[in-house]
Amino acid sequence: MRRLIFFPILALGALTGCGVRAPGKVETVVITGFKHHLSVRGAKDRNPIPATAETVAAGQKVFGYYCYSCHGLDGQNTGVPFADRMSPPVPQLTSKEVQSYSDGQLKWIIENGISPSGMPASKGILNDDEIWEIITYVRHLPAKGSLGEAYK
Repeated sequence: MRRLIFFPILALGALTGCGVRAPGKVETVVITGFKHHLSVRGAKDRNPIPATAETVAAGQKVFGYYCYSCHGLDGQNTGVPFADRMSPPVPQLTSKEVQSYSDGQLKWIIENGISPSGMPASKGILNDDEIWEIITYVRHLPAKGSLGEAYK
C-alpha cells in the first residue's frame, strides 16, 4: 500500500521540480559570485595583445569563425534564433556579467568552456593569440545589429 502512494508522490515531485524558471536575485548573486571568485580561474592573467584597430579586427575575424553561431556576429545574439531558448540563455557579451570578468577569466572560459551551460572549450582548437584577439574584440563590440544577422 505504501508503494502505491509513494510512486505518485515521487512522480508529482519530479514533474513540478522540472519546471524552468528564471533565477531569482539571490540565486543570481550567489552563482555570479561563485563564478567570478571561485570557479573561473585566470583572474590575474593579462592580455598581452594591445587594443588597436588591427587587433580588434583580427579578433572579430576569429570570433566570426568560432563564436558567431551562438553569440551572433556582434556578440549580442543578433540573428541567433535559439539564444534565448537555451537554459541558461546565451549571454550577450556586452552584458555587465560578461564584461565584469577580467581578461584572464575570459581566456579561461574560452579555453575551458562552462559546463553545463553549452559554452564549449576551445583548448586545442584556438591558440593563445587567437583567444586574446577574441577577448580584445569582446571588449570593443560594435552596436547591436550593426553587423547584420549571422543567420537569415
